This record gives sequence, structure tokens and C-alpha cells, in this order.
Amino acid sequence: MSTSADPLAALAALPGVAESVNAVRNAVDRVYGHRVMRRRSNEVTSEAALRGARGSAALAGADWALEEVRRRTDFGAEGEPRTVGAALRLTAEAGQLLSIWRQSPLRVLARLHLVAAGGAEGDEGVGRPRQSGEPVDEPLIGSDLPLPDAAEVAGRLDGLARLLLAGSEAPALVTAAVVHGELLALRPFVSRNGLVARAAERIVLVGSGLDPKSICPAEVGYAELGVAPYMAALEGYASGTPEGIAVWIAHCGRAVELGVRESTAVCEALQRGAA
Repeated sequence: MSTSADPLAALAALPGVAESVNAVRNAVDRVYGHRVMRRRSNEVTSEAALRGARGSAALAGADWALEEVRRRTDFGAEGEPRTVGAALRLTAEAGQLLSIWRQSPLRVLARLHLVAAGGAEGDEGVGRPRQSGEPVDEPLIGSDLPLPDAAEVAGRLDGLARLLLAGSEAPALVTAAVVHGELLALRPFVSRNGLVARAAERIVLVGSGLDPKSICPAEVGYAELGVAPYMAALEGYASGTPEGIAVWIAHCGRAVELGVRESTAVCEALQRGAA
């Protein structure tokens, strides 16, 4: 990462990143300008939350149809239902953590893992970064992506928190992509890292003011683009090269654009009275 006084802003200058940033901003502006948003934005927010949770769960191995997510209630059952339940809980929780995120990102990450794991504080491995020797259950992230040890995780998490607390002139997309990519590359918890990383990205996009009503579910876009491109882009980020990081940021930007497209369709359906 750059040694600039504002390393996040330096990433925004990478080739192709400005184009992604502009495309996302234009897409977000268009959906926020939709006439439905003037009077029914709460409905769009609720639907975006549901669709975003479904997309995040799909990337974690529980690829359910939207209507199945809508009708099911057995989210405490083992396997895929627990994954979908975790995604739904995280989406609901993320909106409550914006003020805490600005003061203590690491506290929020611990809370997100606690919510995702469905445990209680003090449960083994829940709500804290993993310790030396603890395994990580993240089956969709292959062995091609090296797993940092606990000491490196602790150092990089601290560095990420300091970076966020210092503030940056970087566009929201860049900051969100770095948070998402760093958490996936580190896998700081013993489980549910992907769900936590995507929830943290959502917090950044909302808290930055880019998507204040949380109607642009990037998770929908990641699921639509597919697991293989997601992992390929993540490997680019983890490589630490400017080219790899730029590819990851562009992938995140495309996912936001697809999330905007999804919410635009919701707006159109509400306008027709068919939502």
C-alpha cells in the first residue's frame, strides 16, 4: 500500500479507479433521483436489505431464491439456514453501528462477528480476532489465498483501524473496497469472515454519505457476478500490487452498480404498484 500521508486517496489515483468511482457515483445519483425515493424510500431500503442479505448468503454457500428467504423462518437450523439467518441479522445490525464505527471500527467488527456467529460474548472464538493455532472455517476462500497468522492479523487490523480513524479524502468506494478486501484477505475471525466483510463494506458506503439510505446492495452485485470472479479479484487485492488492488476496487464498483440496478427495478415495481 502507498506510503502517502493519505494512502487511501493514493489508491484512488490508480489507473481505472477514477472511472469506477465516477460510474458508481452516477449510478447512485440516478437511483436516488427516482421519483419513488421521494415518498417510499423506506420500502426501497427494506427490500434492498433483504436482497443484499440474500446475495451475501449466496456468496457464503447458501444460494437461496429471494422468495425462499422471504418465506422461511427456520434460520436457527444448522447448515444453509444458519448462514442465511446470519446474513439477515448482519444486515439489520449494520445500520445500528454507524456512530460506533466512526469511533471504534474494531469494536464494530467484533460485534458483527458476534451477530453473525449467533453466539454470546465469551463463547469460544466468537466476537474476537482468532488466536494463534485457531483454524478458520471459510470454505469458499480456497487455499490459493495465504492465511495470515494471528500476529499479522492483529497488526493489520490495528493498522486498518488507525487508517479509518485518521480520515481520508478517498472516495467512499475506495475506502469500502479496502475494508472489504482487507477483512477477506485476513480472515480475522474463526468463521463468517465473508459475511462480516460485506457488512462492514455496507457500513462504509452508508456512513460515507454515498448511500445514506442503504439502497445500493453491493452484495447483490457480487452474487450476480459470481464466486469465481469475486475470488479472482480478491486474489488481486491480496497480492498487494497496484494492478491487483485496482482490479479489486473495480470489481467492488461493478457490484455496487448492479446493486443500484436491482433497487432501480424495485423503484419501478413500486411505481407500477407491483412490488
